[in-house]
Amino acid sequence: MKSAKSAGKVVGLLFILAAVSSIVALILYSPILQDTGYLNEGAAHANQVILGALMELILVVSAVGTSVTMFPFLRRYNESIALAHVLFRFMEAVVITVGIVSILSLLTLSRDYVAAAAPDPGAYLASGTVLHAVHDWTFMLGPNFMLGINTLLYSYIFYHTKLVPRFISILGMTGGVSVFLASLLEMFGVFSQLSVWGALLSLPVAANEMILAVYLIVKGFNESAVARLSAAK
Repeated sequence: MKSAKSAGKVVGLLFILAAVSSIVALILYSPILQDTGYLNEGAAHANQVILGALMELILVVSAVGTSVTMFPFLRRYNESIALAHVLFRFMEAVVITVGIVSILSLLTLSRDYVAAAAPDPGAYLASGTVLHAVHDWTFMLGPNFMLGINTLLYSYIFYHTKLVPRFISILGMTGGVSVFLASLLEMFGVFSQLSVWGALLSLPVAANEMILAVYLIVKGFNESAVARLSAAK
């Protein structure tokens, strides 16, 4: 029982760490992602961009950490679904890592542009467009597409085991479906990634993670549910 409480607190803290690091990273990336003069601004804010990449690496570790910590509890109900959750979370982490590489490659491009004596803006902008596109697609496939699947998987087990209150599980399944749907609609160009509809469809999964995190930090996994699953095995 003590390990269930401790594990729950760790999962909650990791969810919060993942959320905070992802938001901070997006803010720190602004000179190289949002500024139209990113070829100059990237190099001028190199340390800021690198710090953003480190924040995203913390996100990657935190995301993987949540799945690994939850696995021993989820597998007691259904090992196949629990393993699928871990695998999809790892896939999410891999996709995010590819996005980090694209950002750091943009930084290298910016540094080379600034250092060049007489740079050809067209060539650099063409390369920059490709790297921006890589980051945009990883942002769509990782924290949206893959996130939707793995959230639905662990929430499904939570619902049936009552490891956490069912209203959290229902919110999680709703959020998983909605953010997955958002990624599909974004892929087919129904609306852009940074849009009102995209934000609205992503809101339930964000709310689920924060409510789940706070609950686990305060309460941990439901002890009676853990005991029942252990007895069933």
